[in-house]
Amino acid sequence: MDYRDIMYETRENVVRIIINRPEKYNAFTTNTLKEMCFALENAELDEGIRVVVLRGSGNKAFCTGGDVEEAKGGGYQREMDYWHTRLHHMFRAISKPTIAAINGWAVGGGHILHIICDLSIAADTAKFGQVGPRVGSFDAGFGAAYLARIVGEKKAREIWFLCRTYTAQEALEMGLVNKVVPLTDLDVEVEKWCNEIKELSPYAIRFLKHAFNADTDHIFGFETMSMAAVRLFWNTNEAENYKKTFIEKRRK
Repeated sequence: MDYRDIMYETRENVVRIIINRPEKYNAFTTNTLKEMCFALENAELDEGIRVVVLRGSGNKAFCTGGDVEEAKGGGYQREMDYWHTRLHHMFRAISKPTIAAINGWAVGGGHILHIICDLSIAADTAKFGQVGPRVGSFDAGFGAAYLARIVGEKKAREIWFLCRTYTAQEALEMGLVNKVVPLTDLDVEVEKWCNEIKELSPYAIRFLKHAFNADTDHIFGFETMSMAAVRLFWNTNEAENYKKTFIEKRRK
C-alpha cells in the first residue's frame, strides 16, 4: 500500500518503520496506526525479514502519542481504539524481534509503543514519560501492568501518579531501555544489534519471544477493558476540563 504517515524501509533483512509526522512530533492519528498495522503484517509475512525497527522521523521525537487535534469533540473515535489495540497486539505477536530506536520524546502513547517493543535503544537526548492524567486519560493495560513488570511497582506508580519527565540515563537506570548512545550514533548502534540478532537462529528467537510473552499475555484483557473505560471517561466533565487545560497551555 501507499503510506502517508509512515515510511517502510527494508535493507539487509531488516525493516525500519518510521513514523513520519515530525511537524506533529510524530504523534499518531487513526491512519498512522492503521498504516503501522499493515507494515507489521508485511514484515511478519516476509520470510526474509529478521528484525523490525521502530523509529520516529527527525531528531526531536520518537512518538508523542495520539494527535490531540483528532480528539476534538469528545475524544478519539472508535476506529482509533480498534487500530490502537490491534497495533499493540501485533507488536507483541509478530515473530520477529522488535527494536525501538528512541530518537527524542517518547511520551504518552508513544512511550507505550517503546515499552511493548522487545528492545529499546535510546539517544542521549531522549525523554520519557506518561501524560494521561494531565489530559484526562490513562492506559490501564500494557501502559500500566506491563510497565510495572519492567521497572517495578513503585516506579511504575511514580511514572503515572506524578507524570514526570525522565532523561535517557534515568530510563536506563530504571531498566526502561537497554542502552543509551549519543544521538549521532543511534542508527549505527541499532544496526549493530540487528546484525547480532541476524547471526542467531530465527526459530529459536521466535520460540523465545513467544515464551517471554506467555507470562504477560493476560494483560490484553486489561487492555481491552482500559480502552472501553477510557472511551466512557473521555465524555465526562473532568476529562474534558483536563484536556482543555492541557491544550491551552501548549498554545501559550
